[in-house]
Amino acid sequence: MSPSRELTLRALTTGLLLGAVLTPSNIYSGLKIGWSFNMSIIALLVGFAFWQSLARFFRRPAWSLHESNINQTAASSAASIISSGLVAPIPAYTLITGQQLDTLPLMAWVFSVSFLGVWVAWYLRPSLIVEAQLRFPEGMATLATMQQIYSHGAEATRRLLVLGAAALLAAASKLIDSLLWALPRWAPSAQLERLTFSLEPSLLLVGFGGIIGLRVGLSLLLGAVLAWGLLAPWLVAESLVTIPADASGPQFALLIEWLLWPGVSLMVCATLTSLGLRVLRARRGDSARRLQLGRPATLPALGLALAAVLVIALQVMLFGIHPLMAALSIPLALLLAMVAARVVGATGIPPIGAIGQLSQLSFGVIAPGQVAINLMSANTAGGAAGQCTDLLNDFKVGHAIGAAPSRQVVAQCLGILVGSMVGVLVYQLLIPDPQTMLITTEWPAPAVATWKAVAEALTAGLDSISSDIRWAMFAGALSGVLLGAFEGLLPAHRLRWLPSSAALGLAFIIPASISLMMTFGALLAWLFSARWGSLAERFVIVAAAGLVAGESLAGIGISLWQLLR
Repeated sequence: MSPSRELTLRALTTGLLLGAVLTPSNIYSGLKIGWSFNMSIIALLVGFAFWQSLARFFRRPAWSLHESNINQTAASSAASIISSGLVAPIPAYTLITGQQLDTLPLMAWVFSVSFLGVWVAWYLRPSLIVEAQLRFPEGMATLATMQQIYSHGAEATRRLLVLGAAALLAAASKLIDSLLWALPRWAPSAQLERLTFSLEPSLLLVGFGGIIGLRVGLSLLLGAVLAWGLLAPWLVAESLVTIPADASGPQFALLIEWLLWPGVSLMVCATLTSLGLRVLRARRGDSARRLQLGRPATLPALGLALAAVLVIALQVMLFGIHPLMAALSIPLALLLAMVAARVVGATGIPPIGAIGQLSQLSFGVIAPGQVAINLMSANTAGGAAGQCTDLLNDFKVGHAIGAAPSRQVVAQCLGILVGSMVGVLVYQLLIPDPQTMLITTEWPAPAVATWKAVAEALTAGLDSISSDIRWAMFAGALSGVLLGAFEGLLPAHRLRWLPSSAALGLAFIIPASISLMMTFGALLAWLFSARWGSLAERFVIVAAAGLVAGESLAGIGISLWQLLR
């Protein structure tokens, strides 16, 4: 396995093709439940199994370790295009203003904010990975999988078979439910169904439950009981929300207009509090110079300058933002991307939501009452932070195996180009009319609801919100600060006894049926792990990822079929 065989045509092509296939899965799940999945390990397994099989049967050159790294870098960068705003500020901007970008301008915008994050990651690599040697847990998980499959080649085939079987099962279930006959959606009673309590026949939700784990799954259940089981009936009884007497089926659209406010307040305050405490703790254990950018080099400096100019120009041309306000988004994006990188390096948790809301709050102070600045200038920070942390995870893998970082940057840039094109096309295919389709039972889009609520609160002012909602926001914010403080201060082994603030707040914004199925998936994975620990470690996440990818890709295929008809 020669190190010189690294940035090969087959490695790049494989990564870009896998990225194009996997990107729609994250767009679909992001609009459904607000979460996405890191695709590095799936790309790693598929690429290894395919090319090693060709090498064995057709005497082709072996698939090298460094080619695997280029493959997973390109694929994960394309799939992580979701952080550029396609399932959060961009739809929120359309919902508030009624304006929707055309395809090519939207592709350019999504690419530009991601391109900025690539160069921030380049300058942070020497300090965070080489000097500080932060762990970057997601990168270490990819590295461990890579080492396992190269030590035991048959292991990759076994995992890939599990992945494929799970994907086929989920896709078949979705196709039957949508095209042949509807699978049963059981609810205990008509009243509970109106409150969105039913069992949704979705293997994607079961798969995500297996990925998120028992603590987050039970936190979703607790949040669903609080929001939809206790608060929602009280809102109806007190006439704070009016549901027609003859209404049948889930009344999500009516109830969410009230419930999203305490949920958003809880999530925003918890993530900002936890983020602040984690950064403070990280800085205590390291010198301040390690949070700074590395030394300038000619080509990367040109890349960073080009990205900054592109982002500023597109804000002015596409959204009518004043050039000075657009320029202010660049230093804020650099600062917050550095903060996100530090947090991800230490904990593995990408605080993209917190970074976005912090940007919104900053621009709410700088330019109050301006929706475009509040959403799209803040989008710059979120998109840059998302790609920055994704590339740093890939850099961690590359550093461990002696890969060339410049070649990984090439793969990352090509990946975000493909991800931008595919992601925008899939988003526009799935959601041709955001104003009528989003924040509904079919497409809850919790991230969109969060960005929209924060933007409305900052632009219109809290006086425009009724007093009962303001009290609910205060209660949610207080709970969020307390939970965020615990999450930022307690050691990791103690957090399992504490509800997840992100999941608790999310349960207020998605139908209870989604929370129930994700909790069911988390319980299944936990029971399997308790009985067959070694098998669970090898196959649970792979099977869960297959369920997510299978149903989401089938759902996109169904949407395309319906559009063609």
